[in-house]
Amino acid sequence: MVRLKIQHLTIYRYASKVSLGPHRLLLRPCETRDLKLISFNIEMSPQAKIIWSHDVSGNSIANAEISLLTDYLSIHSHSIIELTAATWPVFEIAASAMNYPFLYSDNDWADLGALLHPQFEDPENQLANWIEGFIMQRPTDTLSLLMDISNGISSQISYKSREAEGTQDPTETLNNASGSCRDFAVLFAEAARTLGFGARIVSGYLYNPDESYIGSAGSGATHAWVEIYVPGAGWIPFDPTNRTVGSSNLIPVAVGRDIRQIAPVTGSFHGTDRDFIDMSVKVTVEKETEDALRP
Repeated sequence: MVRLKIQHLTIYRYASKVSLGPHRLLLRPCETRDLKLISFNIEMSPQAKIIWSHDVSGNSIANAEISLLTDYLSIHSHSIIELTAATWPVFEIAASAMNYPFLYSDNDWADLGALLHPQFEDPENQLANWIEGFIMQRPTDTLSLLMDISNGISSQISYKSREAEGTQDPTETLNNASGSCRDFAVLFAEAARTLGFGARIVSGYLYNPDESYIGSAGSGATHAWVEIYVPGAGWIPFDPTNRTVGSSNLIPVAVGRDIRQIAPVTGSFHGTDRDFIDMSVKVTVEKETEDALRP
């Protein structure tokens, strides 16, 4: 078990005082059997009225309304969590799903719904043909197949941090042979859905204390990965950026069908393009010190 302190600071600057529209904040870590949320709070300047809700995926959403005109917006979240996920997890996959292809039960199929269906067009079957290269025979071991595809992404595609918003289409990532963690996650989710797996994209934080993982310039950073639903085991986390399975270094904040649904901060302002100066984001994920743990 490790206790971690997470700080996430987003700052917007404007050339003149502007009116801000509603802001949607996905910053509260998800509590799971492997993650206990000890404390969480959001500080905003100017002060905002925050109304909490849950979306269709169960994500905790802070809806912020700012009434003052301002040339500056600061959103600072503070979290303390306990992470107990195993470094080498064992997944108890149901006998019926040990080998691919398999059939989901009628209930699972109905509940997974849109998470089963590819989200991007592949008219020339480029993605489908690429995936087939990982299937040596049918039937084949389910978990090994998923791990091979995840590992294949990081071995065939170079990681490249992108400051630009949005993600690349899966075929664009294949053609460019490079992408960010968001692009890796979208590609892996789309590959899994093409094979008939239920897949959802996860946004959250990467804990990287020895800076051995890709996607972080320090001990932690925002990150994106994928969870695949396998009967018996449930939702299995795959991080194609770092070739890992399980959540020993992953802190989930939100899950969704489309990565655009789970951006940490979204909002608007009323003004012209010239009013917007810049946006900066700073994230730290650090182990709590012994002094902080003492009563």
